[in-house]
Amino acid sequence: MISKQVASAAEAVADIPDGASIMIGGFGEAGSPIELIHALIDQGAKNLTVISNNTGSGEVGLAALLQARRVTKVICSFPKTANSTVFPELYNEGFTALELVPQGTLAERIRAGGAGIPAFYTPAAVGTPLGEEKETRVLGGREYLLEFGLTADFALVKGQQADTFGNTLYNKTARNFGPIMAMAGATTIVQAANVVAAGEIDPETVVTPGIFVDRVVHVVDPLVESKLIAAGVSYP
Repeated sequence: MISKQVASAAEAVADIPDGASIMIGGFGEAGSPIELIHALIDQGAKNLTVISNNTGSGEVGLAALLQARRVTKVICSFPKTANSTVFPELYNEGFTALELVPQGTLAERIRAGGAGIPAFYTPAAVGTPLGEEKETRVLGGREYLLEFGLTADFALVKGQQADTFGNTLYNKTARNFGPIMAMAGATTIVQAANVVAAGEIDPETVVTPGIFVDRVVHVVDPLVESKLIAAGVSYP
């Protein structure tokens, strides 16, 4: 069985090119793969499209990637939260474009993309600005919008435990977008706090099967976004 474990976060993201689309897991700080994001900042790829639930907080993780001016488009549900000051400035400046998507629709677009479903109809956003210029159809007397599945060149995901073949478990709600992003990324990179040999994880407990994972990085004692923000940390 081929090991998918790589030596470092830097090695894991080394081939991400300029212009790539990247799904980044996390719901706020829960499940945010900070070490992979920081490695991507160090790597230097630019003109990126990021697909994520939000736009990060403070000046670490995803917010730091934005602050480094590496992201020219964001597809997300929550571009502005309590500590997200970087993205609003870039958006108002016109540097980073925004595609705003209702959270349930975002999750389903990613799930559909990973399942090979090109499009689906949903009632979410009907009659709102987000539904303007989208194809509509009445089904069962109710109006629906046509939404398209989302895929990405890369997916960066944070797991709690993984084996060397890529089978991954998550820490409770920190799984959030991880499983569906792993399916929708052409190349999926998982950082995990605990990496074990293939066969050591009970197959009945696996959440993301290794077939959806291309690289595994062992990140001992991963960073916690809120602690970094509280300490005033700015990356790099």
